[in-house]
Amino acid sequence: MGLMKSYFGNTRKPSGILGKMMLSGMNREHAAVSDWGLTHIDDLHPQTIAELGCGGGRNAAALLQRFPSSQVVALDYSEEAVQKTADLNRDAVASGRCRTVQGDVSHMPLDDGSFDLACAFETVYFWPGPTKSFAEVSRILKPGGIFLIVNESDGTDPGDEKWKGIIDGLEIYTADELGGYLREAGFAGVRVDQEKERHWLCLRAQKQQ
Repeated sequence: MGLMKSYFGNTRKPSGILGKMMLSGMNREHAAVSDWGLTHIDDLHPQTIAELGCGGGRNAAALLQRFPSSQVVALDYSEEAVQKTADLNRDAVASGRCRTVQGDVSHMPLDDGSFDLACAFETVYFWPGPTKSFAEVSRILKPGGIFLIVNESDGTDPGDEKWKGIIDGLEIYTADELGGYLREAGFAGVRVDQEKERHWLCLRAQKQQ
């Protein structure tokens, strides 16, 4: 259990050798739910995207490919995650289409009203607040901007309880809870989709105009 807890403890803020292993695992294991989540923004044409809690950088790469005229800022508070994302997207970084930033989602070093789209894949489980953090996302979005949350756990699977004893700081939210936090943070038009058999959850919220 000691090694297992040490490894999965890196889910929150990957660091060191185990953190590098965790980031590679995230890129593989979260690919299916992330790609499902991305289908919920097929109607958008964002020019500026914030990928928050960027982890291993796989989703930043997917966003760059899906929206070829966009620029992506990938943020994480893990130094290992920022480096992994930069390495995976080195060509986009070199061309200026991707910028990596180390920072906390509750106080981001990003300008007000600078993004059309913000995405959070498999990460809000650890966000401070989370109403405070969601309000910070609202701050960096343009009026009418979209915030996409994609989770592999929807808070209704009893089997998820075991992970709370293994991963420090983990909170698994239901759709209703996340919707409430989003509205408290000033978002409107919250749309929810779930794959109930797999317990996948996607919320798409719009910053008020």
